[in-house]
Amino acid sequence: MLVEIPDPNVILGVILPIFVGLFSLFAYLKIRQISGSNAQNKAEMERLEFYERQLIDMKIRLDAIDIESISNTPEIPRNFAGFEDKMHQSVPMATVREEKSVPASTQPRRTPNMSLDNTVEVVLGLITDRSMTSRDIQITLGKSREHISRTMKKLFEDGYVERNIRTKPYSYSITQKGRQKLGLDQTPTPEIAPQTA
Repeated sequence: MLVEIPDPNVILGVILPIFVGLFSLFAYLKIRQISGSNAQNKAEMERLEFYERQLIDMKIRLDAIDIESISNTPEIPRNFAGFEDKMHQSVPMATVREEKSVPASTQPRRTPNMSLDNTVEVVLGLITDRSMTSRDIQITLGKSREHISRTMKKLFEDGYVERNIRTKPYSYSITQKGRQKLGLDQTPTPEIAPQTA
């Protein structure tokens, strides 16, 4: 059987375009990968810079908290043995223990059903002694969170209480106007006569 071998030019004409196509495909993929990695690297770098700024901010906050806590706490002794010796020297062995008075009622008092005006007066009465959060007031009165929130918002807008927004949850304290509503402040407000020229 006779097999006809084609011309070398024909063979070269078929094989050469295949190799050129493969080479151009390889070059295209490499160029695309490099240019795509630049855009991807840029996005990754922006993300890393964002996280780095977040970490720096957190580190600054933690340092501020540490400095604040160190300034608020007494100095911690470095040498425990020396501290123990100081304790033995400063405190006599025979000490009298004092009985601490414990308040009879640690449970907050609960108030039964009441009208809105009565609720306002009770809330103002609760916060006359010390500032309280809305959660404390809710537990004391036995009302819903929404009811207490609306009541506190109304009292704040009317000027009966002031809101401390530096802490979460907000704490509320009574104002002079609130004391007047309760009748605790009996001092009359002086009226200033208008001056005429």
